[in-house]
Amino acid sequence: MDSERVTFRPFRVSDVDDFILWAGDEQVTRTIRWKTITSKEEALTFIKEVCIPHHFCRSICIDDRSIGFVLVIRWSGADRHKADIGYGVAAKHWGQGIATKAVKMVISEVFKDFPDLVRLQAFAVVENIASQRVLEKAGFTREGLLRKYTFLKGQLKDLVIYSLLSTDSNGAVDDMV
Repeated sequence: MDSERVTFRPFRVSDVDDFILWAGDEQVTRTIRWKTITSKEEALTFIKEVCIPHHFCRSICIDDRSIGFVLVIRWSGADRHKADIGYGVAAKHWGQGIATKAVKMVISEVFKDFPDLVRLQAFAVVENIASQRVLEKAGFTREGLLRKYTFLKGQLKDLVIYSLLSTDSNGAVDDMV
């Protein structure tokens, strides 16, 4: 099973060919803020200017080949106790538990790297049931529906918000200790 070979690591310039396979797929990018990558040059620029410099943007890999991403964005100032998590996986790997495994792995690292982090939250487009299942399987709690919350690809969308607290007693957080 592919999910048993899942790892994550920082992006590298050498990921460009694998990156364009999934970041260039509208099935993957339709529910995330990233625009669909259309060329190798665009992919290389995105990796160099967005993925590599970002403090916590990781490549989800199988056998060290990039098949997706996990991104954690820390809030700052009075909201520095929380962070947002987002992810995407190549369509050919959907339904194999890969996103769930990657999110669980990241949870463990994020709470260790940021000891003052209390809340990790995620937003899923209402229509993206698979992403909601990933979050639930990773131990997140569904908090509610955010009606007409954000524009995504030019359309006003409802989002579901999920959270995982550092104090939650569930498999994902418990695995950290």
